[in-house]
Amino acid sequence: MQNKVINILNITNGDCAVEIMEKADIPGVFLPWRDVLHDGPVPADLTLEKLSQVRAQFIIDQGWGEPEHIKQHFIQRDKTLNSFEEYEKIILWFEHDLYDQLQILQILDWFNQNRRKETALSIICVDQYLGMLSPDEMSGLFEYEEAVTESHLRLASKAWAAFRSGSPEKWSALLKADTSALPFLEGAIIRMLEEYPSCVNGLSRTAQKALEIILQGEKRPGRIFGLSQATEDRRFLGDSSFWGILHEFLASSPALLKLPQGKELTLPMSPDQELSLTQAGKDVLSGKRNWLEIIEQDRWIGGVHLTPDNMWCWDSDSGSLVKSTSFI
Repeated sequence: MQNKVINILNITNGDCAVEIMEKADIPGVFLPWRDVLHDGPVPADLTLEKLSQVRAQFIIDQGWGEPEHIKQHFIQRDKTLNSFEEYEKIILWFEHDLYDQLQILQILDWFNQNRRKETALSIICVDQYLGMLSPDEMSGLFEYEEAVTESHLRLASKAWAAFRSGSPEKWSALLKADTSALPFLEGAIIRMLEEYPSCVNGLSRTAQKALEIILQGEKRPGRIFGLSQATEDRRFLGDSSFWGILHEFLASSPALLKLPQGKELTLPMSPDQELSLTQAGKDVLSGKRNWLEIIEQDRWIGGVHLTPDNMWCWDSDSGSLVKSTSFI
């Protein structure tokens, strides 16, 4: 009987959750997914392994780890997933935020394509941050476990295909579809759309909040990040992604942010790093200038490659995407 209990594959969002699961004596093998799918290219028509190569290269290009370690993580992760038939049960442990919801879509879509009918697949998805739970609280999440149904799988595949589409229209159209099988998906769809450039000044929601916080007088990068996260109903962004936005503002011409002379923005941060807005930063924030006229966009959101001749903007007033032709 004990062997049956141990023969479980637990798939979750990252290493912090795994550490707590181990302390809670959750039975089975643990597979942290780790990928920041809301950042960088997630193009369509690639196998899991080919997409993992794209994702690994993006993470390497960002300088977010040692290249060989990153490549090996994806290879081992995919190898473990492909060995799912060795397990009598697979449990997905995830949260309500954008980071997790995209991972859920990828994993459920993969199982929709590859699982067998007899595969015992279940999901635990809660509005709590797994990495902040106590071991006892983690153990208590079993009460939220539910079997993955055809409704889960169909919706996940539809949404994953929409996210990887070369146009954001299918992703936006999901807001008119029934997404109740994945109750936190609607919020994730909206939050991802808010990361498109604003039709007002070209800033994403995250970038807008960062500049607003600095305008209000906060100069310390770590504190800026913390205050930015406090504005989120469902926190999803890591500090490395946030630092990337700040670096872009420091490197643009004209720059939107500045540091004291001789100082650099690093992560981990140092106490002497203080950010302030330039006049160009104030002008963009107020709408007098547009960020898209300062920097040439070369950015991916899922399968959408934002470039000057393929620019989509988010109109927060109407809650809709607008194809822009003014930056070609």
